[in-house]
Amino acid sequence: MITCKRSFLKLSRLAAAIAMGCAGVAAQAADITGAGATFPYAVYSKWAEAYKAASGNTVNYQGIGSSGGIKQIKAKTVDFGATDAPLAESDLASAGLVQVPAVMGGVTIVANVPGIASGQLKLDGATAADIFRGAIRKWNDPAIARLNSGAKLPDTAITIVHRSDGSGTTDVMTNYLARQSAAFKSEVGVGKSVNWPANGIGGKGNAGVAANVQKIVGTIGYVDFADARKNGLKFIALSNKSGNFVVPSGDSFKAAAAGANFSVKGMAPDLIDQTNKDAWPIVTATYILAYEKGDNPDGQQGVVDFFTWALNNGQSLADGLDFVALPSSVVKAVEVEMRRIK
Repeated sequence: MITCKRSFLKLSRLAAAIAMGCAGVAAQAADITGAGATFPYAVYSKWAEAYKAASGNTVNYQGIGSSGGIKQIKAKTVDFGATDAPLAESDLASAGLVQVPAVMGGVTIVANVPGIASGQLKLDGATAADIFRGAIRKWNDPAIARLNSGAKLPDTAITIVHRSDGSGTTDVMTNYLARQSAAFKSEVGVGKSVNWPANGIGGKGNAGVAANVQKIVGTIGYVDFADARKNGLKFIALSNKSGNFVVPSGDSFKAAAAGANFSVKGMAPDLIDQTNKDAWPIVTATYILAYEKGDNPDGQQGVVDFFTWALNNGQSLADGLDFVALPSSVVKAVEVEMRRIK
């Protein structure tokens, strides 16, 4: 049996989570490896740190993009894969995979526009789609100016920063933009890798996109909230389905997730463009993938142990990083689904 020092309870929020998890972590659990989406990297890393302190077991997670995570779990080179673009039920069945959500969060639009503060620049969905398909090329374009009366918009060229790797974040972003614009859907497309316009540059992972937006004047890009805040990026205020301009935040993500229905097949509800008046319009759950019947029983059990611990004891850590914890009813459903992992 694992024991935790009582003094940890007084140290920090992290210590509290560790103390709560001590009783439920099996000493025999294996070290495990995972790879995939960069979107949840911050929270998976924090969970892994706290889990190691509680159990002594290591979780090595590599943020290589959703496409890479799917490829690695299908190749059986990791114990679990991670993706922001959930697999269809048919794909899960053919590969023998179990898919469950781990946490929810927001994809943000960020920009580096001279003289414009974070949250000051407003865009609606149609205008954002026109920018990301390359139809709007200057920051003082009339379409942007109409939404930002009184703002001093510079005559600066727009450079789109997008993911260079196959990305669930790209899948979520392009799904949103395609719903705003038929032209975007036909010209750029929807998916983990798409046909970005010529005025775009790629970055590897959310961190790579964030770094390019930070250093290149005139850029616009899309990243997870944690990477945006870590790099001090300026947020765009985006009009939601109710017509309200909102900025990305833990509260606006929670507003979008409030009505999520995780009882759908694959436990993958549609969280994009929710009608809540306070909702950020680009919200997603992020998912883990593991084999229903794997070749490594210890690794299989290690995945179940780690995510069971995280779902029950790591949610406050996720909340502290402005991710959205799964409701308790969903946690119970995830635990039932994970029983399929043998």
